Amino acid sequence: MRAILRCGRTDADPGCGLPLRFLLQVTRTAAPEVVFAQMLLGFELAKADKRYVGVNLVAPEDNPVALRDYRSHMRMLGYLRGLYSEAHITLHAGELVPGLAPSEDLRFHIRDAVETGHAERIGHGVGIGGEDDPDGLLAEMARKHVLVEIALTSNCQILQVCGGRHPFTTYRGAGVPVALVTDDAGIEHTDMTSEYIRAIRDYGLRYTDLRTLARTALDHSFLRGRSLWRAPDDHTPAPACAGSPLGGTAPAPACRALLKASAKARAEWRQEAAFTAFEDRYDG
Repeated sequence: MRAILRCGRTDADPGCGLPLRFLLQVTRTAAPEVVFAQMLLGFELAKADKRYVGVNLVAPEDNPVALRDYRSHMRMLGYLRGLYSEAHITLHAGELVPGLAPSEDLRFHIRDAVETGHAERIGHGVGIGGEDDPDGLLAEMARKHVLVEIALTSNCQILQVCGGRHPFTTYRGAGVPVALVTDDAGIEHTDMTSEYIRAIRDYGLRYTDLRTLARTALDHSFLRGRSLWRAPDDHTPAPACAGSPLGGTAPAPACRALLKASAKARAEWRQEAAFTAFEDRYDG
């Protein structure tokens, strides 16, 4: 990747400056002892190496083994969360529709991921409407600031859940934080630009909506340090930076100290600078 982007050269691609972190992928279709061992590895890596930030469960959620062991997997994560404080937990959950899995499984996967597995982010979440008390679960996710990674192209291609059938607007209407993702870009033949275009086309989003989605994505990233914002999903600057133009070249001393101490805040500051440059270019 660094060779393709010409990193370290005078003509380096801007992508070379992107902070990269890793999630340990746990294969949920493996034997229970293997799943637990992979989870444990992820938590240990996050403790030992700052490049690793957490764990994620991957592989088809409707696989018979994944369905059989789902509750057990959530209990494993709950147990390990009690032993390790470094690793974050993000889980593919609710990538299900009627007919793909038994109806019973559509009633609890997202809730179990949030309440038992301690997920801070949910991948897909398409099955929210089939959950027991979906409105109560949405309110809980909004209260806990559990982000949903919305994969519009993937969900349309794989689950045939497209446009108005997708719960994207349901999550937004309930105040649940959301961010656009590609899922596996190589398989889906998409990229982030395509996902933003699809969101505009299917849901009539405006520029300010897209900016909020992008801010939310960084706010819920697992970069270390305090956020630039005063509270989760409240894109008002923290007191230290309240008097400084966002993304400016001369932040106040307190703001400069926050940026120096926090990788997350620095990334968010660069994002604000990019927003300003974009808006100045296209909106005067």
